[in-house]
Amino acid sequence: MICGELRSHNEPPDSDHETSTGTTIRLSVPDMDCASCAGKVASGLDRVDGVLDYETRPTTGRVVVTYDRARATESDIVDAIEGAGYEVVDSDGDETITLSVPEMDCASCAGKVETSLDRVDGVTGYETRPTTGRVIVSYDAGRTSEATLVDAIESAGYEVVDSDGGGTDDSDREQGATAGVWRSTRAKKTAVGAVFLAAGLALEFLVGGANPELATVLGEPLLLADVLFLVAVAVAGQSIVRNGYYSAKSLNLDIDFLMSVAILGALAASLAFGEALYFEAATLATLFSFAELLERVSMDRARDSLQELMDLSPDEATVKRGEDTETVPVEAVAVGDVVVVRPGEKIPMDGDVVDGNSAVNQAPITGESVPIDKTTGDEVYAGTINEGGYLEVEVTSAASDNTLSRIVEMIEDAQSNKTDREQFVERFAAYYTPAVVAFAVLVTVGGPFLLGTTWSEAFVNGLTLLVLACPCAFVISTPVSVVSGLTSAAKNGVLIKGGSHLEAMGAVDAVAFDKTGTLTKGELTVTDVVALNGNTEADVLRCARGLETRSEHPISEAIVQRAEGADLDEREVDDFESITGKGVRAELDGTPHYAGKPGLFAELGFDLSHVHATTDGGVVTRTSQQLCERNDCLDLLADTVPTLQSEGKTVVLVGTEDELEGVIAVADEVRPEAAAAIERLKALGVERTVMLTGDNDRTAAAIAERVGVDDYRAELLPDEKVAAVEALVEELEGGAAMVGDGINDAPAMATATVGVAMGAAGTDTALETADVALMGDDLSKLPYLYELAGKANGVIRQNIGASLLVKAGLALAVPFQLVPIWLAVLAGDAGMTVGVTGNAMRLSRVRADGVSLDASD
Repeated sequence: MICGELRSHNEPPDSDHETSTGTTIRLSVPDMDCASCAGKVASGLDRVDGVLDYETRPTTGRVVVTYDRARATESDIVDAIEGAGYEVVDSDGDETITLSVPEMDCASCAGKVETSLDRVDGVTGYETRPTTGRVIVSYDAGRTSEATLVDAIESAGYEVVDSDGGGTDDSDREQGATAGVWRSTRAKKTAVGAVFLAAGLALEFLVGGANPELATVLGEPLLLADVLFLVAVAVAGQSIVRNGYYSAKSLNLDIDFLMSVAILGALAASLAFGEALYFEAATLATLFSFAELLERVSMDRARDSLQELMDLSPDEATVKRGEDTETVPVEAVAVGDVVVVRPGEKIPMDGDVVDGNSAVNQAPITGESVPIDKTTGDEVYAGTINEGGYLEVEVTSAASDNTLSRIVEMIEDAQSNKTDREQFVERFAAYYTPAVVAFAVLVTVGGPFLLGTTWSEAFVNGLTLLVLACPCAFVISTPVSVVSGLTSAAKNGVLIKGGSHLEAMGAVDAVAFDKTGTLTKGELTVTDVVALNGNTEADVLRCARGLETRSEHPISEAIVQRAEGADLDEREVDDFESITGKGVRAELDGTPHYAGKPGLFAELGFDLSHVHATTDGGVVTRTSQQLCERNDCLDLLADTVPTLQSEGKTVVLVGTEDELEGVIAVADEVRPEAAAAIERLKALGVERTVMLTGDNDRTAAAIAERVGVDDYRAELLPDEKVAAVEALVEELEGGAAMVGDGINDAPAMATATVGVAMGAAGTDTALETADVALMGDDLSKLPYLYELAGKANGVIRQNIGASLLVKAGLALAVPFQLVPIWLAVLAGDAGMTVGVTGNAMRLSRVRADGVSLDASD
């Protein structure tokens, strides 16, 4: 059972939280798992008087509500949500805590922790995450406490080093994870054990005659080297046997239990068979303990990639208090406070600039390599870097709810979204260990009869197989690769909401694009002005500005913006009228003027096939010159308008009742990186690229040709977009990704194998609804995403295949005396674990501006 919310390390457990703007509660609503569900919950909350603000999070099944206690109660809020048809399974009665358990770094470790938590009355749910060394526990605060939970985990043999979800403690951060491991008590004991093991080896094999008999045990001599080996076992094997005890207590057949059996079995066999196996026991204890330290270092390196994201946000902020400033912890900064950010400092909170201007490096959030200019009114994000100017920022989100915290939260949450390969590995591992243990028993018992080995050799072979019986490397091969891929993507401005989406993205055969806001910028601009009948370009824009100023249509806004940029005089506007579906009419300085579609002017009686361009404006075609006795003649209907429309532009005519004054073309600019991104996708192996748009066919054809997609579908309604994506998914074996720019594309994105949202930084809806979010408006991140996903799938296959082949090869060679016990420990256990982790960490070398991995990898 898993429940509760993963929160950032600054977020308190679920409870009423008083702020200057109201009381905040967090509710678990697990059935709210899509954007439509969230909409119904939002509608219910809108009807509650006293609700000041709320945030629905369908990906985590949580609702965060801020309300005024004088006008509403928690019961009112719960009733509103349940009135929308969704059960609230826990509110403030259940708290959620995130605990850092760094030594829990494999599936078997997690199993022991889970067994201990199962015994605690009041625990309502938990989730163990060995790849990040964290345990998330939901519990009834009236029946148990945080201290009880910590005691339960530590009773399983694992130290809890941090109880707020913050990760490693400050001392570890200062030393570095690797240094902390090698300076630990276990590392020191392992080193002492290694010294005694080396001394014993020297006495037994190198220094002749210097290994005297010290005593006799059950009739067998005990040599000085044997005593040294026993000391090595006692010192280095202490932690192993202790963990093996906890494994037996939890009924877990894991590596700690198996190694404990192997070590104690070697000691027992030394007495039973009359042949000393003290060296084997010491080798197992020392080398396995060293192997465990290597694995811990390797896992810490993998965890560091996520910790780096957490550390992007500063711990303190400088807050304005009247005319003075005060430095406070970021947790103490409230929404509405103004923080001061000086040159070179990190921006501590999400907010809006209220004073100053500067270039801000947004690479930690959006992956943009070029700093973005920020001035009054612009939004900035926590963790980004103020390059050169002075900024004052009004805080808009609490530290626990800022964009960076949500990114970290979603990446951690994504680890519970297991890939198909990960699920297969877990099923396989459940059979692997019992099978190898059975094989060890068979080799031990049957070796003397079938292979002619002695009983002591057969016993050592059995012990060696026990070492190989734990599938640690096999089990972590997928999750450690997923974590590496997810964190690498986040550092490059791509948020992937789960390992399954990473896996699916690497396999898609088609990518469908929305047009407006995705392949294009989504902002209309004036591209052409053709002056007619003696008017100048300035005359046309001046009249168009007067006509369009009072209209709210996007085309009108583009024309007004262009006219304002030209610094033209304004005209007096009266009697403005919108002519539905055709254009607008108004009196400019007392003269009636029109702006609209060509059809509007045809109705006014103009001959659009024969108009005269101003000699220094417009483009006069060769055909029109031949048809007209004047060389400035244009045929708008047959030539000029169709030519502009074929380029994907919308045409607006401007004139009076008596004279056509000019033609204005408006277009949504194609993103400069769109064509290169699509070309790169094709080079990487995407079979088909398709543009889906509701725009007219002529415009769609022009945009499709410019960006280089294989196909396009125009004049589509939302349900037709969904049908088009469904057809792609069914037609192609690997499925299809849908790239859109927001909630309007949500149905098609949900239908696709993978939904990708553009420009999601600071946009809660896009962050919640998409499978993958490109944090910046940069389409070039899409080929990076596809290549990273493909590389991740390759790394996972390599890890699974290598770990299986090495383990199987060693296991099959053991009965033939080809694998000494030290090789089984170093190669079969530690070597493979370190190997698969190191291989997974190569994904961090994939960059959005080019891939560092060799093509052959």
